Amino acid sequence: MDKRQLANSIWTAANEMRGSLDATDYKDFILGFLFYKYLSDKEVEYFIDNGVPAEELPVELTNASEANSHIYFTNARDNLGYYIAYEDLFESWLSKRATLDVADISEGLRRFDASVHPAHQHLYKDIFASFLSSIRKLGDNASAQAKKLRAIMNVIKDVPTGSGADYDILGYVYEYLIGKFAANAGKKNGEFYTPHTVALAMAEIVAHHVAERDAIEIYDPTSGSGSLLLNIGQAVERRAGRAGSIRYYAQELKQDAYNLTRMNLVMRGMEASNIVTRRGDSLDQDWPMIDKYDNYNLLRVDAVVSNPPYSAKWDRDQAQSDPRFTEYGLAPETKADYAFLLHELYHLKDDGIMTIILPHGVLFRGGEEEKIRRHLIEKNNIEAVIGLPANIFFGTGISTIVMVLKKKRSANTGVLFVDASKGFVKAGTKNDLRPRDVRKIVDTVIERRDVEKYSRVVSRDEIRENDYNLNIPRYVDSSEDAEYFDIFSTMFGGIPHRELDYFKDYWTSLPGLRESIFEQISPTHSQVRDGVEITSAVQAHESVADFTQAFTEAFEGFEGALHTRLIENLHAVDLLTVEADIRAEIFDRLAGVSLVDDYEVYQHFANAWAGIENDLEVIKREGWDATREVVPNMVVKTKNKQKVEVQDGWLGKVFDFELVQKVLLADDLEAIQELREKNAVLAARLAELFESVDEEDYEQGDVSLVNAKGDAFAAAAVKAYAKSLKKNREEVTEGSLNETLVSAAKALENQAKTAKDLKTAENELEGKTITAIASLTDEQVMELLHAQWITGMVEQFFAVPGVVLSRLIDALLALESKYATTLEEVNTQIESTQAELATLMGKLTGSDADMKGIAALADMFRGKN
Repeated sequence: MDKRQLANSIWTAANEMRGSLDATDYKDFILGFLFYKYLSDKEVEYFIDNGVPAEELPVELTNASEANSHIYFTNARDNLGYYIAYEDLFESWLSKRATLDVADISEGLRRFDASVHPAHQHLYKDIFASFLSSIRKLGDNASAQAKKLRAIMNVIKDVPTGSGADYDILGYVYEYLIGKFAANAGKKNGEFYTPHTVALAMAEIVAHHVAERDAIEIYDPTSGSGSLLLNIGQAVERRAGRAGSIRYYAQELKQDAYNLTRMNLVMRGMEASNIVTRRGDSLDQDWPMIDKYDNYNLLRVDAVVSNPPYSAKWDRDQAQSDPRFTEYGLAPETKADYAFLLHELYHLKDDGIMTIILPHGVLFRGGEEEKIRRHLIEKNNIEAVIGLPANIFFGTGISTIVMVLKKKRSANTGVLFVDASKGFVKAGTKNDLRPRDVRKIVDTVIERRDVEKYSRVVSRDEIRENDYNLNIPRYVDSSEDAEYFDIFSTMFGGIPHRELDYFKDYWTSLPGLRESIFEQISPTHSQVRDGVEITSAVQAHESVADFTQAFTEAFEGFEGALHTRLIENLHAVDLLTVEADIRAEIFDRLAGVSLVDDYEVYQHFANAWAGIENDLEVIKREGWDATREVVPNMVVKTKNKQKVEVQDGWLGKVFDFELVQKVLLADDLEAIQELREKNAVLAARLAELFESVDEEDYEQGDVSLVNAKGDAFAAAAVKAYAKSLKKNREEVTEGSLNETLVSAAKALENQAKTAKDLKTAENELEGKTITAIASLTDEQVMELLHAQWITGMVEQFFAVPGVVLSRLIDALLALESKYATTLEEVNTQIESTQAELATLMGKLTGSDADMKGIAALADMFRGKN
């Protein structure tokens, strides 16, 4: 399995196994075991790399009671920062299977804690505390607890935790699981995790600012899972094409989140000296300091990134003379948002940058917060304010912002306001940023763009005029225009020029199109020309053909260039930078194309890139022959009332089976499609026959002809009934129940045969596909890679002009329809209808009283008093 399949498989199995256990507790076991496996495998790898034969490890890695004076204990402790005896290694636990008990695990974790080198206490001290304290929640007794622990270990046993490329898999799986647990943790329990897309947008903004520096120090005072820090590191790598020298400072108050921070940072393979962590309250005790003994010696960093708890309480009184706040003011006691912001700003270097997530209220609330805003504006610290979509964070649905600040900025540069609240996709019960949304935010902030209804650079003078209120709608109106109804057009027809002018970008980019569709009937109104059908007129116009041709020419050679870059030169692809390079090329090609939203095109690439990158990682890690491999498709099923993982067919390690069948086994695939269509026809015929049977005929003697749900025939019963008719030579007349049942029996027999043939054909095709993948030539591999990576993406690119034009056509048709019928015509139709009704009523007969009433009603319809 690739990393995505592996992560999803682990989550599915883990979630099925969790049962009633709270997700917040369960994550301690899954993530804790995964981290312990990493530490165990790292130690084994270390000793083997240093000349200790694997078969000697059981003897050399003695248990803790004998280890303190042992050379291997000292060696591991000095170089790794910890020591794990052989009997306590994850693989040793796994090998014990049913004999592994709770004491083996709990004592092993305590021995690990005792073995940690003093210099690494900040990384490992009490890191399994949450794990140990939660064991009792796994069951009522030690036996039940041990059984659950063994099952959890089995779920994560296949995650690779070695060095090199395995870090990418391990990091991906760990981040994926953290996100899943956060999403399932319930209200107020998912705060330890910042959604990946938000973290990515913040990290890209920061990385742009610091990417050229040789050494970088970054800090998160409320680090949670550590994902914000890690995203900055990865973003710097993508921009610089190198890992760089990054030192991470992480502080977290909550023990379980602090453990996550340390695990996540350690498992990314960073040098221990580049990870500095502390458990504590950032506001209560200022940190970080330069020396490890917490002697106060202020450390200023290149970047700070954070997602602090929203509107938390803090001890304002003790901060009265704190230098972090004296220049700007003290945040309210019940709303610490600006206290976190000022703490972080204080720790920035003069050329540093910070991004912080805050509740929307910090932009406009009064009192002390207004004073702080005033100082931040006057001291020119605020670079940008970015409004995010609502309901995007776990644990809260409130509106949030990202604020970008710098210690020193160029004078009179203003504040960039970005309303990114409209760009998102629904992801389950939450909203999430799409790649196009992330990219647009990042590009807008870096380039400080003014974009209509999206972003605007606002001067300090304008902010002063608004009393330092930073509420985004004051500066960027992203609301939809209210629908306009023209009184003249409503009464007499025609389309107002004001509404046609809404499409000025189209008219400018498609010269002559407006005039070919509309004729002017007054200085202010036009109408659709006689005989013109809007759809055809747009599609046939010369300027539209030119627009489509310009787009096509913009991407001339792109498909071939992508093939050369990603497939022919696959070995040279730099996974750190290639996505950014291709993205830049796409935007460069679109630079001269009007009407097209660059980010819409980019989204098609981003959708494809997720799969391309995954395949590239597999091939570069495992070699070209990985394209010729298949792996078991493992799924979780219930067996003997237990959730177990079983194989359900096969998957291509790189290639999708359906793609291979479509390209190399088209005839077989067509034959199967014919059987599927035949099966669908038979199913429809049976449904038709079933509907024709009256309910009173469902029972024939002691036999029921319908299934238990009562929505279809009971196959065996209908077949037996039809057989008895034939045996007894009963008459089957046209249109009778017997004829219906005989037809149904025949259709059921054909359906069963077709289903059998289909299953046989599908099994045979699966076998042929496995054989085809195993015997792929290099040329076929390249052909399939092109089809899997590039063909669909490019087709989506070239469909974009059609989508753009369809939007115009739909809007113009709606506008034509809006004023197609005037109120005058409606009134005439009403009068005509009333007159016809009055005439008809005059033909009615009845009593004198009835006729008098009918006459009065008829007069009313004729318009008489």
